[in-house]
This record gives sequence, C-alpha cells and structure tokens, in this order.
Amino acid sequence: MLERWARFAHRRRGRVMLAWVLIFGTLIGLMTQFRGDSSTSFRLPGSEAQEAQDLLASRFPAQAGDTSSLVFEAPGGIAAPDAKAEIQALLASVINLPGIGSVESPFEQQRFVSKDGTIARAVVHWKKRAQDTPSAQIRAYVAVVDAASSPLVRAETGGNIVRTVERPQFGTEFIGFAAAAVILLIAFGSLIAMGLPLGAALFGVGTGFASVSLAANFLEFPSFSSQFAAMIGIGVGIDYSLLVITRFREGLHTGKNVEDSIVLAVTTSGRAVAFAGVVVAVAFLGLYTMGLPFVAALGTEGAMIVVVAVLVALTLTPSAMSLAGTRIDRWRVPLFHSKEGIDPSSNWYRMSAAIQRHPVPYLVVAALVLIGLATPALTMRLSFTDAGNSPEHYHTRRAYDLLAKGFGPGFNGPLLVVADLARGGADQVEAARAAMAASPNVVEVSPASFNPGHDTAVITAIPSTSPQSGPTTDLVHQMRDNLLPAAAGNSGARFLVAGQTAATIDVGDHISERMPILIGSVIGISFLLLMVVFRSVLVAAKAAVMNLLSIGASYGVLVAVFQHGWFGGLIGVQAGPIDPFLPMMLFAILFGLSMDYEVFLISRIREEYLKTHDNATAVSHGLAATARVITAAAAIMVTVFGAFVSGEDRVIKEFGLGMATAIFVDATIVRLVLVPATMELLGDANWWLPRWLDRIIPHLNAEGSGKAAVEGSPAGGK
Repeated sequence: MLERWARFAHRRRGRVMLAWVLIFGTLIGLMTQFRGDSSTSFRLPGSEAQEAQDLLASRFPAQAGDTSSLVFEAPGGIAAPDAKAEIQALLASVINLPGIGSVESPFEQQRFVSKDGTIARAVVHWKKRAQDTPSAQIRAYVAVVDAASSPLVRAETGGNIVRTVERPQFGTEFIGFAAAAVILLIAFGSLIAMGLPLGAALFGVGTGFASVSLAANFLEFPSFSSQFAAMIGIGVGIDYSLLVITRFREGLHTGKNVEDSIVLAVTTSGRAVAFAGVVVAVAFLGLYTMGLPFVAALGTEGAMIVVVAVLVALTLTPSAMSLAGTRIDRWRVPLFHSKEGIDPSSNWYRMSAAIQRHPVPYLVVAALVLIGLATPALTMRLSFTDAGNSPEHYHTRRAYDLLAKGFGPGFNGPLLVVADLARGGADQVEAARAAMAASPNVVEVSPASFNPGHDTAVITAIPSTSPQSGPTTDLVHQMRDNLLPAAAGNSGARFLVAGQTAATIDVGDHISERMPILIGSVIGISFLLLMVVFRSVLVAAKAAVMNLLSIGASYGVLVAVFQHGWFGGLIGVQAGPIDPFLPMMLFAILFGLSMDYEVFLISRIREEYLKTHDNATAVSHGLAATARVITAAAAIMVTVFGAFVSGEDRVIKEFGLGMATAIFVDATIVRLVLVPATMELLGDANWWLPRWLDRIIPHLNAEGSGKAAVEGSPAGGK
C-alpha cells in the first residue's frame, strides 16, 4: 500500500500538491469566518466546586455567573469629589454593558476601600460563566475600563473572565523556525534540502492550526492552545519530513533513481513516521483518562496536530521530493554538505565503538547524570499559578498587584461558600460565618446573601494568602473537612466551597489522583506496541525505562527553575508552584515524541542485526546511520521548544523548557550513550522473545525493508 502510494505521489505530484493547496486555503478561509474562542475554564464534573456552581445555576442564578474585580487607585484619595465622580461614572457605564448582571460599588461598602483610602475595588457580577460569555462582550468591558483611566484615577480590571481575552502574543515561533532553518542547513548542506521540511512544516502548522480553531467551537481549549499548537506543529512537522527526506537522499546517494528513492523513503522512514505518529497520538488521547474537559481538549488538539504532520510527511513531502528530484542537493553550502548512509569512519561510528568497548562506565555516568537532574522533582508542588505570574502588561496582572497592595494577596482568590439549605439549617449560616471569621487564615468574611426561596445562601471568605500558595490550599481542605461540617452539625445544612480558586484546587487534586492511571496506560500500550514491532521484550522494556528517565530529568529541571527559582531571572519567571496539568501533559507528549527517536534508531539497528546477526555490529552500524539525523531532528525540537521559553506566558515557558530539556537529554545521553551501552551489555538477549509469545502477537514492521525500491520501477524517474 505504501509503495503504491509513493509511486502515485511521484507520478501525480501536481495533483497531490494542488489538493494540499486547496485544503490549506479552504481551512484558512473557514477559520477566518468561524473561528472558536478559547477558555480558561477548569470545569471538573463531580467536584465540590462544580456541584456548588450547578446549585447556584439552578437556585440562585444571580450568583451563578463569573465575577471580575474592578480596582481603582487614586493617590489623592478615593473619596475626593473629582475621583469619586470619575469612579461613579465608570460604574454607571459598566452596569449598562451587555453581559453584566450587577456591580457592587466601593461607596456602598466600606470594606471595599483600603485602609489608607487610596485603593478601592468594585465587584462586577456577570450573567454567565466565562466559557459561556461571548468574548466580544468581555472585550467591550475591558475597553470601557481602559478608556476610563486618567491622571486622577487609575482603573484596572482582573479575574478569570478577563483572562479569557488575554492571549499570549505570537513571536517566539519565528525564532524557533529560523533556528530550525540554520540547523537544517548545517545538517543537509543544501538550500533546497533545507527548504523542503520547512515548507512541509508550514503547511502542517497552518492546516492543523485552522482545524484546531474550528474545533474550538465544540471543545474548550485553554487560552494558550494557539501557542501549544504552534510548538507541537513546528517541532513534529519538521522532524517527520526530515526523517523521510533523509532516507530519500540516502537512496539517491546509493545510486537509485528518484522514484525508487521516494519508494524507499516512504516504505521505510515513512512507515516509521506513521508508527511514531500513532504512538504520539495515542499518548495524547490517553489524556482522556484524566476526566477533565480542558485536558481532553488539549489531548485532542495535540493528536490533531500530530496526525496532520504525519499526513503531510507521507503525502506532500514525497511529492515535493519528486519535484526537487536530483536537484535536492543543489545550492550547496561549503563545509556542510554530506552524504547519507553508514560511514565506518564517521565520528558517530567511532563514538559508538568506544562506548561498546567500555559499556559499564558510560552506563553508570549517564545514569548518575539523569538521576541528578531528576532529583529536584522529588520536591515538586502542584498548584495553578495565579495572575501574579502573568506579564505586567496584562490587565489581570495589574489588577492583581493593585488588590494585593491595597487589601492583601488573598483578595485575588476569594472563596465562595455556598450553603444548601433545602433540608433546613438556615440558622447555621451565621455559625459558619463566625467559624470562618475565627480562622487565622481568613481575613474577611462577607455577610450572607440568600436567594428568594431562602434555601440557598452565599458567603465570600477572603484568605490571607495568594490563590497559588500552599496555605490557601490547606485552608480550602480545612474548611471542607473540619470547619464547615462542624458548623453545620446535624442541622441538615451543607456548605460547599467554590469559586475559581477552589475549582483549581479540585482540578489539581484530581490530576494528582489520576496521574498513575495515565502513566500506567501509556507505558503499557507503548510497551506492547514496541514489543510487537521489534519482536523483543527487553527492547520494549528498556525503551519504557529510558523514556521515564528523560521525563524525570525534565521534571527536575522544571522544579529547579520554576518552583525553586534557580536561574528564573534569566527567563523572566519568579518562583511558584508547577501547574498541575503540566507533568501530565509533558508525560503524554514526551513519551510519544521520545518514541520517534527510539523507533528510528532501533528499527535501523534491527535491520542491521537481521542482515549480520551480530549484535555489536548492528548497534554500531545502526547508530552511525541514524545518529546525525537524530541529532539534527532533536536539535530542531530543542530550538523550537526552547524558543518558547522567551515568550511571555508562564505555562508556555514551562512547556518549552520541559520539552526542550527532555528532548535534549533523550537524543544525547539516552540515545547516544545509554542505548549502545545497554544493548552491548545485553548482547543477543536484546532480541529475545518467548516462542509462545511470538506465535500469539501480530507481526508489524515499523520501518519495512524497502524491497520494492530495490527491484526498481518501470518508469524510473528523475
């Protein structure tokens, strides 16, 4: 099937390329007209925060929508006549905007004014939750607030609903793309060969990005999903086409014509790309096991981007190779041009031989390095970072800073306590208020608000610490486990802790509980796939262990930089917790991407082993044939992912550094040192598979043999 497709892509290259242009143009056109919005909602069905939100929606709709903070700073005092007039004028404008339900004014409640009288806050109640509010309404609200600021009164607005329209700016993607171009130029030594994977990646990223934008009408993608899509799309898009083009050039360099070289590339490296892409997509879709809508949406997004990259590498890239033909090596760059294939005199071959001569020392040193990098991960603290970590030009960051300055950090993460009084217990509401007010970690408790039916009440409690801090998480658990149940007693009342801060805590706890399921399922499926493909138990087990070491090193570096703050100033971050969905997402992504190099390297080693039946020779030949392209592919991934570290969004920085670290470690310490060292020590046992197991598992081949290309084609080709 792949052989027939390869010949079709060569002989009908014009049709294939035109089809891609039409698909690309159509999707871009649809995206401009029907693009969906992102969301910062962290809904978790079945959680206490979600139960409270559903209760409000049914019994107390006026309190069911999101809130945003409207913060004012007047150096001359909020109560000064001119300042007061400006603030009241803004509040009057806001209340008349679409989507706004009500506004609590600072002039009606003294607790909304700071002690020195220079900072005040108003609470804006929206009719709907953030994910259900049109972005046009939110932007209109933000524009009104921006226009109201003057030398007399500074106005800022923040909150979850405002964060939905504060998307990270693009720019770092181009840095990574430019760096990838330089690496490809060094790897291929030809401008034409460099341009093919870049062009393929652009088509893949554009098509994938447009598809994700359209899917946002049905799925809840987080605000950073655009940069996430670009990061994954550029990385895998270039890498997958790079692997196919490398094998195509190898065919040309060994004397094959253009068509046979395309067949060789598609039936060998193309097959490996398809298999690796399936593994990555499965890892992404494994995120559905977490039971979180926004995580499932990210998993779907990642799988979509990877599938598009695979399709481009197997369809558009072969047609582009056919168009380039033997001219692919033209416009050579002095010093950098080289031929593909096994070269026993290469540095890679000599390095592999050196490691195989002394495998134990190399194995021990490499393992110690990985363990050292992973050690900080033992102190990892998971929690959603708050707006205090956002760029300073964000409205939410400026509002956060003003609230913290005037009232304390806890005012940025109020806790909403919802009292379910359907079974009685209305008299216990005041007892609950008193219990919360007596807690040393609570600085303010609002009066209770009752719905018309008097069967539901809402109380706002302000912690003394910021939303992302450990004491705030402890306070939420204390309120739920001890303080509020004790206040309710046997009255029949139920007190539920809700609000954005409590919701993110619920999500973090849920992720921590479900992580073992994700890790177990992804490792298990990957182990089975690798065992089937390579007909080996030990190769599959070794791959799983080594991938875990790479990911562990990535986690350790993340904790060191983002949590402990080591060298954080160099990339513009301050110490804080690790976002709880990050380890989960990184595991799914990196376990899949690491399989790309594993499949490409081990399949070539196995190909050599089947020829020679000499394990040592197979390892050295396989490494010599693939090390340069793996290094180039990894260097591209590292630079693309690393470029995102210079961006402005903390989550994207975390993704960029974590993925760049893992890919670098995987392609250097793991693939170039640990793999040859362990395979040398294991010898022929590498390829051990019990006979009974060999009989019952299916036969797959990740890279094929390229036999069809050897036989030649009737038409030949140039």
